[in-house]
Amino acid sequence: MKQLVRILLSAKELWRYYAAIGLFTILVSATALLQPMISGWAIGEISKGKAASLKLVVFFAVMIFILDFLQNIFNNIGGYLGDQMSTKLNFILSRRYYEHLLQLPQNFFDKELSGKIINRLNRSINQITNFIQMMSNNFLQFLFTTVFALVIVAYYSWEVALMLLSLYPIYIIMTVRTSGKWSDYQSQKNHNYDIASGRFAEAIGQIKVVKSYLQEKRELSIFNRHYQNVNDLSKPQSKYWHQQDIMRRIVLNIIFFGVYLYIFIEGVHGVLNPGVVVALILYGMQIRTPIFTISMIVNNTQRAISDSKDYYEIMNVTPSIVDKPHAKNIKVNQGDIVFENVMFGYTSDTMVLKNVSFSIEPNSKVALVGESGEGKTTITNLLLRLYDVSSGQIRIDNQDIAKVTQNSLRDNIGIVFQEPALFSGTIRENIAYANDKASDEEVIKAAKAANADEFIASFDKGYDTEIGERGLKLSGGQKQRIAIARAILKNPPILILDEATSSLDSRSEHMVQEALQHLMQGRTTIIIAHRLSTIAQVDKIITIRDGRVDEVGSPEKLANSGGIYSQLLKLQHQTTNISKKKLKEYEMSA
Repeated sequence: MKQLVRILLSAKELWRYYAAIGLFTILVSATALLQPMISGWAIGEISKGKAASLKLVVFFAVMIFILDFLQNIFNNIGGYLGDQMSTKLNFILSRRYYEHLLQLPQNFFDKELSGKIINRLNRSINQITNFIQMMSNNFLQFLFTTVFALVIVAYYSWEVALMLLSLYPIYIIMTVRTSGKWSDYQSQKNHNYDIASGRFAEAIGQIKVVKSYLQEKRELSIFNRHYQNVNDLSKPQSKYWHQQDIMRRIVLNIIFFGVYLYIFIEGVHGVLNPGVVVALILYGMQIRTPIFTISMIVNNTQRAISDSKDYYEIMNVTPSIVDKPHAKNIKVNQGDIVFENVMFGYTSDTMVLKNVSFSIEPNSKVALVGESGEGKTTITNLLLRLYDVSSGQIRIDNQDIAKVTQNSLRDNIGIVFQEPALFSGTIRENIAYANDKASDEEVIKAAKAANADEFIASFDKGYDTEIGERGLKLSGGQKQRIAIARAILKNPPILILDEATSSLDSRSEHMVQEALQHLMQGRTTIIIAHRLSTIAQVDKIITIRDGRVDEVGSPEKLANSGGIYSQLLKLQHQTTNISKKKLKEYEMSA
C-alpha cells in the first residue's frame, strides 16, 4: 500500500490535469448512464402501441443522440488531457531520476551496469506513467459508473441491485489473491530484462572489441538466453493469470445468469414493465464492463508496484558524499596539496590506502609510481572527492577538502584521462565542455595550445565537425589533444594526468607531449606515470607499495636508492621476459 501511495504521489504537481481528466471522465460516465434510462422510457412509451406519443419518442431519440454526441466530445477532451499529462509526467519522472543519478557517488556506478540503469528508467517510468494515466482515466469512471448505476437499479429493484453489488467484493478478492504470484513472475522477468539490456549496452559500447575477437555469436547468445528466460517465465505467468481469470468470469457468469433470470421472471409476472426490464438489462451490461475493469486495474496496479520497485530503489539511495552544512567554496591560490594519514578502502574490510602521507608543493610536477592496484588512481579520486577518506585528511592550501563544496573543489581541478573521454557532438562542444559559454576565440586559443588547431582546420566543418560517440571519428592522438584543449580552457590551478601518451604512436606522442607542456605550466600537476621517460621530467616521485608511501624524492635522489623507481630503471635496460613482465605489473614502459 505504501508503494502504491508513493506512485500516486509521484507527480502531485499535475493535480490540475488529474482533476480535469476526472471531471471529463465523470461526464463521460454520466452521458453513458443516462442512455439506458432514456431507452427504457422510450421502450415503455412504444409499448403503449397506438396510444404512444410520437413527439415524446422522437424527443427520446434526440436525447440519446445528444448524449452520444456529448460522450464523444467529453471522451476525446479527456483523452487529449490524458496524453498531455502522460508526456509531462514522463518528463518529470525522467528528469527526477536523472538528476538523482547525477548526485549519486562514484561507488554506486562502480557496482551497476549502465544498461541496467537505463533499462530501469525506461521500464519503471513507462509503467508508472501508464498506471497514473489508467487511474485518472478509469478509476473515477469505474467508481462513478458503479455507484450511479447501482442507485438507479436499486430504484427499480433492490433485489437486482443487491445481486449486482455482490459481484464487486467477490471479484476483487479473487483478483487480489492471484496478484502475489503474478508479481513474483514479473520480478524474475525484470531481472532478466535488466541483465540483457545491460549486456546489450556494453556490447554496443565496445563493438570494436566484439568484432575484433569474433564474439558476435557469444554476445547474441547471452542476449538470447536472458530474453528466452523472459519468454519462459511469461508462459506460466500468463497461464496462471488466465486460469484464474476463467474462474473469476465463471463466477460472474453465474451471478449475471441469476440477475437476468430474475429480471425476466419478474417481467413475465408483470412486476416489471418492458421499459424497466430493458433499462435493467442495459444497466447490467454497463456494470459488467466496470467489473472487468477491476481485473485491469488490479493487474496494472500490481505491474506498476513490481516495475516501480527498481525506480524507487535507486531514488532511495542517498548520496554518501554530501557537502557539510555551511560548507564554503574552496579558494586555491597556490595549489599546495597535503595528504595526512589517509586511510581508505572501497569496502570496510579491505584498506587500499594505509596511513598515506605526503605533500606536493605549488606549481610542481609529481609522479605517482606503483604496481597496478596499489592505489595511484584512488589517490586522485580522493583528491577529487569522488570518494571520502575513511580517516585522515586531505588539504589544499591548508583547507580540508571535506569541509568545502564539491563543486568548488572540482572546479579547481582539471583531469586528462589515459583514455580521452569525449562526447558525441562537435569538436567545439567538447573543448568547451567545462565552460559552454566560452567564446570562439577562447576555444581556438585552447586548441592551438593543445596542438589541435591544425588538424581541426583540416576538417570541412572545422570546429563544428561531429566526432561521433566517444569521438570515434578521431584518431587516438586527435582525441587526446581535444581532451587537453578542454582542460586548458578550464584553466584549473591543479591538474591530474593519467599518463595521456601511453598508447600513442611516436608522432602523436610528440604532439601530445608538447600540448601537455603548455597545459602543465604554472599548475600543480599530479601524473599517474606509465612511462619512465615521463617520470624523469618531474620534480618529485612518490612510490606506493602495499597501500603505503614507500619513497618520496626527486628522480635523481631515487635513481640509486634501491627502491621501486631504482628497480624500474634497471629493468628498462633488460630484455628478458621476467623484466618485461615486471614492468607490465607497474603498468610501465620506457
